[in-house]
Amino acid sequence: MLRGISPLISPSLLSAMCRMGHGDEIVLADAHFPGESLGPTVIRADGLRIADLLDGILPLFVLDNYVPHPIAMMDAVPGDTLDPEVEARYRAAIDRHAPETPPIARIERFAFYDRARQAFAIVMTGETAKYGNVILKKGVTP
Repeated sequence: MLRGISPLISPSLLSAMCRMGHGDEIVLADAHFPGESLGPTVIRADGLRIADLLDGILPLFVLDNYVPHPIAMMDAVPGDTLDPEVEARYRAAIDRHAPETPPIARIERFAFYDRARQAFAIVMTGETAKYGNVILKKGVTP
């Protein structure tokens, strides 16, 4: 164990975050996300909720402040609805650690998959919230 690092952050997740460069993206995916079939490295975080992971990740991870939206979530497909509590839980974690972060962008489902294919890694969580997937873009550490 290391001091100051959440026990929710596995060695493989810590390694991936350390190896990422500025502008690289990491996907925190819900339990239903097709992470294994998209191609990037997959890190398992089974049983963990994304809001809790955000609380563990964001003290260690600088978000990109050179882009309008360093955080993005999957948008609902036409005819479906979003649960505003999901984004509110994520936003609460974000605001605890990076309150200056712009609003979370929403990305159409298949565009989200395309962007996830280009990600540095996909973290498969135990999140069960519908449309609970989120992408974080890494910034430059000051």
